[in-house]
Amino acid sequence: MKLYISLLAVAAFAAIGLASCSKDEPSSQSIFDNVDVSRSRFDNWLIDNYVRPYNIEFKYRMEYNETETGYNLIPADRDKAVAIAKLVKYLWIDSYVEVQGNDRTFISTYCPKMIHLIGSPAYQEGSIKLGTAEGGMKVSLYNINALDLDHIDIPTLNKWYFHVMHHEFTHILHQTIDFPKEFYGVSSGHYVGNGWVNITDADAQQKGFITAYASEEVHEDFAEMVSNFVVHDEAWWAQQLATAGEEGAKSIMAKFTIAYNYMKKEWKIDLYELRDIVQRRSQQAPFLNLKSLDD
Repeated sequence: MKLYISLLAVAAFAAIGLASCSKDEPSSQSIFDNVDVSRSRFDNWLIDNYVRPYNIEFKYRMEYNETETGYNLIPADRDKAVAIAKLVKYLWIDSYVEVQGNDRTFISTYCPKMIHLIGSPAYQEGSIKLGTAEGGMKVSLYNINALDLDHIDIPTLNKWYFHVMHHEFTHILHQTIDFPKEFYGVSSGHYVGNGWVNITDADAQQKGFITAYASEEVHEDFAEMVSNFVVHDEAWWAQQLATAGEEGAKSIMAKFTIAYNYMKKEWKIDLYELRDIVQRRSQQAPFLNLKSLDD
């Protein structure tokens, strides 16, 4: 762990020290008079809906020290940030609260403590970064400015944002309590590392992976299994198993059964129930008021 102190704090401390050594009377004028420290209505809404109930810091103003270097990134537009904040709460946070019997304890205990918005995608060789999570503490969501407030498309929302949220949250859970060793053995010897970018989802499914990305390594396999099951409906899942063929579907279902039992035993979450909640909320999402902070 590294300990930091901000330059602003250092400057303030130095100013106090100099003032205490001066013979002049302290000035009544604040050194911060030119700094706008007022909170906007959106800031207050985030405090009421994220900070107080769940201890989540929602950063919609992109901060350089929270971003990964090496990418040309831009901040999220405020109107898009408002919409995403409302959608994340409704489709992700509230779904887990509901499946836990309206108990906020689970999500406030294990959720990432920061959600950071970035307006543009992060391109890397052969792929686009959809989101990142760091040690269970922060999730970054990219491409926020692509959100079309007049046409809320659930598959697009899932691709860029909510598949990411469920995927990264699954990582937090299995890093807290590891999934059973049986999962490691189902596809042992078939993971391809960075080679996943060179195969299609259909090819991966025939080899026993729900997506191409799942074939990278076992922890991504587990997170992809849970997140894809939750954000897609029953018909989508059946189609993937049909594409996988008999052998591929057998491996996928073996891993899903392990994941289902793990989530039920360790976290009291029935994945079928969670999927039903997410699907119902997804159907209602286009009717939310996303252009203002009013409910």
